[in-house]
Amino acid sequence: MSEALLDTSVLIAGDQAGSVELPERAAISVISLGELHAGVLRARDRSSRMLREDRFQAVRKAFDALPVDAHVAHHYGEALAWARSEGRAAKATDLLIIATAAAGDLSLVTLDVGQASVARGVGVEVWHAQ
Repeated sequence: MSEALLDTSVLIAGDQAGSVELPERAAISVISLGELHAGVLRARDRSSRMLREDRFQAVRKAFDALPVDAHVAHHYGEALAWARSEGRAAKATDLLIIATAAAGDLSLVTLDVGQASVARGVGVEVWHAQ
């Protein structure tokens, strides 16, 4: 069983985030797979596209991605309501990843300070990824 959910920022940082202490057992969201795939498609050149595709495939092989289901949608609504009530601009993808962590009672590991703040605001534990 996983103890944490890795945000896309951590997956993208990869080896560059050597100072990030990761949990022993972690999961990812299907939303992160979508974000990584979009990165492959938006690469500006062949070399970048190949590197991004390699990372995307490695992540797909390493993790079973958690789905977005009705339980996640419930937590998404709570995260969206909280962010709006606080006057925060938050990306839907970030909120869905936060909601996935909340639904699975998982900590969130992220390099995104804004996302971490929203996660904490809705009661999701955040690993100190910086």
